[in-house]
Amino acid sequence: MAEPAPLPGDLVAAVEHAAATWPDRPAWTFEAADGSTTRLSFAEVAERTAAYAAALGERGVGPGDRVAVMVGNEPGFPLVWLALARLGAAVVPLNVRYRSADAQHLVDDAGVRLAVTTAEHRAVLDGLERAPEVLLLDALRSAATYEQGPVDPEAVVNVQYTSGTTGRPKGCLLTHGYWTTLGGSMLREFPRLRSDDVLLTAQPFHYVDPQWNVVAALLAGAHLVVLDGFHPSTFWQRVRAHGVTYFYCLASMPVLLHKMPPDAADRDHRVRAVQCSAIPPSLHAQLEERWGVGWYEAFGMTETGADIRVTDADHDELVGTGCLGRPAGHREARVVDGELWLRGPGMMTGYLGHPSPFRDGWFPTGDLARVDEHGRVFLQGRLKDMIRRSGENVAAHEVEEVLMSHPAVRLAAVVGVPDEVRGEEVMAYVVAPDLSADEVPAALAAWCGERLAAFKVPSRWAVRDELPLTASHRVAKAQLR
Repeated sequence: MAEPAPLPGDLVAAVEHAAATWPDRPAWTFEAADGSTTRLSFAEVAERTAAYAAALGERGVGPGDRVAVMVGNEPGFPLVWLALARLGAAVVPLNVRYRSADAQHLVDDAGVRLAVTTAEHRAVLDGLERAPEVLLLDALRSAATYEQGPVDPEAVVNVQYTSGTTGRPKGCLLTHGYWTTLGGSMLREFPRLRSDDVLLTAQPFHYVDPQWNVVAALLAGAHLVVLDGFHPSTFWQRVRAHGVTYFYCLASMPVLLHKMPPDAADRDHRVRAVQCSAIPPSLHAQLEERWGVGWYEAFGMTETGADIRVTDADHDELVGTGCLGRPAGHREARVVDGELWLRGPGMMTGYLGHPSPFRDGWFPTGDLARVDEHGRVFLQGRLKDMIRRSGENVAAHEVEEVLMSHPAVRLAAVVGVPDEVRGEEVMAYVVAPDLSADEVPAALAAWCGERLAAFKVPSRWAVRDELPLTASHRVAKAQLR
């Protein structure tokens, strides 16, 4: 059997290969909040990234520069990102919800001298105490024809800041190879993306998920649909309308989707696989039954890319187990003193301005895990999410899973709080619209008490209408603490 043709090894080659192979096919469809759409072919993606590269180059952007981009879910974000990659420069994605303090931290930390944004977000950047030069996306034009020079596949193309759930965000240095390794694994291995696939992403573009969707779609020749945001009440409508065959989601998304009223059209779609991080084990089978498609657990980090996944080879026996699956073909995994360590190509080269976290090539994830006799990885919680109560270790992750299995709980987060007698106490923050604040402690403590050891049951409760979320739709526990 013939070996498959090698995939492009850098983002510039990925764009040019897609434009040469599928020039007139739809590459991206962006759907705005008002329902309007913008569609670009692969040839148009190549043309516009080259045009943006010419315009940025005329403004002095070159190899090693770091350019902040504060643009929402619209074509300008990936077009400028890919244009910067052509120039040997790196994007510094800024969350469009940032205000002065958090934006200033990233601009200062990354050494940004130039920022690209839209009129909607310009005031935030102009108002910074140490503001970079600000360019409006609409003004990025050049009459010149861009001539592509040599591309260094080891060049950093992103200073990608982590979500910062436990501290100030740190900038992960991501190269061309990070992205092509991640995107390429989606073609070579499950879900084996093809040119007839239609991908969908609803996460904000400053986060890694839409970005790897862009790369995977370019490599596969697949059509990528980008929504303006994640809206549980209309998500599956948009999936059906665009003929989506694959999407990835994470954190609270499956729970929020499942909370939506059942629809007679729930199974009327073309989706062949859903990959999801942190599928609630108690909901896993229900998700598959309702929508009639397999949900496959996947694990990755901003620092490490694509790492561990359940595939169609072992999906059926792992439904509801919480298993992450086995390491991807390019990744090694081991457990050291209870902590998951990862090694292999396609990882960040380090944190900007911080000592290397790698130990002999291994990256300690901060996640607690175990590996079974078949090499399958099971997550046990976070090192920083262990609560020490009267000498007993309580994994916040375990308590959260039990709380989330209660039919009235929409979202839950568990943290440790100081206690003079026990050292720490277990505190639960919950969003439970169908329960009153007075009902929550007794009802949910009883629920947990039937399923957990007594020392793991929360003793302190806070009922909220909503919980603060990071860009990756995880609860921002630093704010709760």
